[in-house]
Amino acid sequence: MNIRLYHPDSILENTTSLLSKEHTHYVVNVMRLKRGSNLNFFNKNGEWRSEVIFLDKDRVEVKFLEKIKNENNLSKIELAICLVKKNPMEIILQKATELGVSKIIPIISERTEVKELNHERANRIVIEATEQSNQLVPPEITDVKKLKDFLKTFDETSKLLFADVNSKENLKNDDLKDSKSLCILIGPEGDFSPAERESILGNGSVKPFKLSRNILRSDTAVISAISLVNFINNFH
Repeated sequence: MNIRLYHPDSILENTTSLLSKEHTHYVVNVMRLKRGSNLNFFNKNGEWRSEVIFLDKDRVEVKFLEKIKNENNLSKIELAICLVKKNPMEIILQKATELGVSKIIPIISERTEVKELNHERANRIVIEATEQSNQLVPPEITDVKKLKDFLKTFDETSKLLFADVNSKENLKNDDLKDSKSLCILIGPEGDFSPAERESILGNGSVKPFKLSRNILRSDTAVISAISLVNFINNFH
């Protein structure tokens, strides 16, 4: 089994590093590695094959042997998601990471029942999902934003892809061209209020599109929308 662990600090070949408390516990108690065992460490600059050179119950030292993967271009897909309850929110964080988004923007709208996000836990979830999905860079999770502030500061060189339950329009290849980034906006379980919909549709960068004939839960909508954008991006 190929063990991959995220190492945010810079890595140089043929240097050694002591592992964090969390990684030490994982290597010693969960994976039960031994001195001489191999594992990989990665960050935004690439991935390195590494070896355990010292191992004790509360101290593990590794040597970075060789770079096996170079950095790659960041995805231009971002996700703006209205906050939902803990379990579906954790699924959203995990699946959005697996599907390759570069940024997750948690949103508060009029009908969101949840008003905050545990950032420490959220970052842990996206790092684990990055480790397991063979990627190099966990998505950035921004501070929670109110919808009106998000719309006010939205970069006009980007495209706002609004998964709109009332839209009849399908998303097309031309909708995704010539934009710095593609930000998918998913509403709360009870949808946006009429005033909010008006604000979203009045944004100069918005492209509303139909996601499904059915009403989808937020976590299902996220998976469907990112998969659709990935498909159009990759296959046209």
